[in-house]
Amino acid sequence: MPAGRRVLITGGGTGVGADLARGFAGAGAEVVIAGRRTAPLEAVAADQPGLRCVQADVTDEASVAAMFAAAGPVDIVIANAGAAESAPLGRTGLEMWERMMSVNLTGAFLTLREGAGQIPGWGRLIVVASTAGLKGYGYVSAYTAAKHGAVGLVRAVAQEVARKDITANALCPGFLDTEMTERSITNIMDKTGKDRDGALRALTATNPQGRLVAPAEVTAAALWLCGPGSDAVNGQAIAIAGGEI
Repeated sequence: MPAGRRVLITGGGTGVGADLARGFAGAGAEVVIAGRRTAPLEAVAADQPGLRCVQADVTDEASVAAMFAAAGPVDIVIANAGAAESAPLGRTGLEMWERMMSVNLTGAFLTLREGAGQIPGWGRLIVVASTAGLKGYGYVSAYTAAKHGAVGLVRAVAQEVARKDITANALCPGFLDTEMTERSITNIMDKTGKDRDGALRALTATNPQGRLVAPAEVTAAALWLCGPGSDAVNGQAIAIAGGEI
């Protein structure tokens, strides 16, 4: 278990990142959360004694290096920072494409590269990707391409760390019960005229269980990857989606 380990979680101020922070702190880990906005980070830290915050932009190489320097030697690296935007392919501008690649793929690359280089011994590298890294969804081509790239990155890194006491894996949840999905629901309502229940059904229809995935389910999978018996789990993209994948 991660008790006594130091874990760095990017995007740790909201959603899955905040749940991961609470879960790992509860399991006895020393937790450092990072993000661009200090207020959400401080709100999470306020109810978790010993949890530390670092302001950082995962799309900026120097900022990522400074983030790890501030955190100190880290055993577990969770690249969770991400963002989603939607548009039909024909209206997906280059700026949106680059935004999605920057935070969802380049951010994961910089975090894993810096993280892997400073792990002192035993270690875990985890990327929170998405089912969009395993299949295609309409109207999110840039996001889907970036998440596919993140899964490919994990698989490549796993080959490089396999001879060490380190594993690299991706967690791929479906639509989550988080702020990001609330924004997706609002977007569907605005563009289709559906009410909130109708917009929610459009999202949960992709999950055979007919529901959103709870952040705690992602945290449970991450804790398992850091616990006993997981040493041979390396280079995997683990779907947490009720059977969708």
